[in-house]
Amino acid sequence: MWGDLDALGIVYYPRYYEWIDACGHHYFRELGIDVMRLLHEQKIIFALAETCCKYFKPGRYGQMIRIETRMDALSRKTFVLRHSVCCSETRQKMVEGQEKRICMDVSNPVKYAAVNIPKEIYEVLKSADHSISSGLKQENRHRGGLK
Repeated sequence: MWGDLDALGIVYYPRYYEWIDACGHHYFRELGIDVMRLLHEQKIIFALAETCCKYFKPGRYGQMIRIETRMDALSRKTFVLRHSVCCSETRQKMVEGQEKRICMDVSNPVKYAAVNIPKEIYEVLKSADHSISSGLKQENRHRGGLK
């Protein structure tokens, strides 16, 4: 879409953050973690604490991309997801993105608090640390977004 591009036909950088966020949510679904259920039943969310991207090659109009998401670090309250954005055709890395998420208790809307990741979720994330390296590859659901 033209809104995804700058005047030179290059992907406008905030789009990568949108796609990375979408892939993070897809990653949770693939692991069987229902983030909306966690919010409604346990009043916890995985809030974004930090994010960054490194740009290697520009995305262009009409280009198909692939985003691979993997667990990069896990602690009691936080985890880091790393996202590699590559050209589907050439497999060249275009962007490397990272999200650090923190488990937050949002039961009190006046005062959110960082809490430990629930044990059952922590175990799922911990086991994913090993299985992801074999390649949980995700076709970007926005693949057509560059057209």
